[in-house]
Amino acid sequence: MASSPIPALPSQLPGQLRDGRLLEVLARVPDPRARRGVRHDLVGLLAVSVCAVLAGARSFAAIADWAGELPSSDLLRLGLGRPCAPEESTFRRVLSGIDAAVLDSLIGAFLWTRTAVVEGRRVVAVDGKTTRGARTADQPAPHLVAAMDHATGVVLGQLAVAAKSNEIPAVRTLLKTFQLKGVVVTLDAMHTQTDTADLIVDAGGDYVFTVKANQPTLYKACKSLPWKHIPARSSTQTGHGRRSTRTIKVVQAPTWITFAAAKQVAQIRRTTTRNGRKSVEVVYIVTSAHALVATPQRLAAWVQDHWGIENRCHWVRDVTYDEDRSRARTGHAPQAMACLRNTAISLHRLSGRTNIAAAIRHHAARPDRPITLILTS
Repeated sequence: MASSPIPALPSQLPGQLRDGRLLEVLARVPDPRARRGVRHDLVGLLAVSVCAVLAGARSFAAIADWAGELPSSDLLRLGLGRPCAPEESTFRRVLSGIDAAVLDSLIGAFLWTRTAVVEGRRVVAVDGKTTRGARTADQPAPHLVAAMDHATGVVLGQLAVAAKSNEIPAVRTLLKTFQLKGVVVTLDAMHTQTDTADLIVDAGGDYVFTVKANQPTLYKACKSLPWKHIPARSSTQTGHGRRSTRTIKVVQAPTWITFAAAKQVAQIRRTTTRNGRKSVEVVYIVTSAHALVATPQRLAAWVQDHWGIENRCHWVRDVTYDEDRSRARTGHAPQAMACLRNTAISLHRLSGRTNIAAAIRHHAARPDRPITLILTS
């Protein structure tokens, strides 16, 4: 398990893995094993692991069981080098010893090339998640910071830190691995930091920061702007037993906003009615995106879509893959298994599937389906 300070990432950056297939990318991962006694090629072990997770495997034992059902021809197609399935202990040893930060970086760079720019902009959400099941008596649960593409729900990168308190510098480290020119980065209130704004703007990107009560001075200053004189734009959604109305007002950023290149400040009011009870939440947004690009409607959409990383990534890992009860705790295993889950979710989404649970059932029914998906990705 990686701990803070965060280890240096490899030099591969998004955009450098142009047209390589996923197996070619997996072949670049350094093998942590000594050469003597190695029976199965690392690329094959990783490929089998991804396929098994595509079919719903949640543990080392489940990965080994899935591999054990494959004919020797399929094992060879996936690059194992031997026509016999590895045992659980092999998967456990390899995924615990592998450099998970390198694996995350390489796969993230590959997936970056598989996502597209929408309306001239790529929008990326960054947020953290704790893998609670990996907590031990001596070590806290690792905290994983991930970046997700708004448009596709594809995870573009991930870093492990020792604790949630280290998430702020980890986000900057993760962002440094991306080519941010023309990219919009959305972050929650924890990351509304001047250093983070400087990094994004200097790299040619734009930030969308949330301001909440955890920054009382800035929140109070934003609240004191003359919002009652500013026209509002509203939208209403119904579903899941609730009715939600979002209202946004936007003004030019005043001079006292100290974030680099700040262009606009917005007030977003969320009014939700469920079972006859109404709740109101007001947050403020600071962004470096110009009004010609970030219209009120688009800015509101970016803010709303930011929470897709919770619903489309973290929630899926917790509920569909039962990540919080995973017993993978040794070495780099928690991050490596989370990377496999991110990869499987991303490949399912890139293949056009929005319901990951249904996609898993589809691929679990026939072993050739995940094999075909990974060999053609």
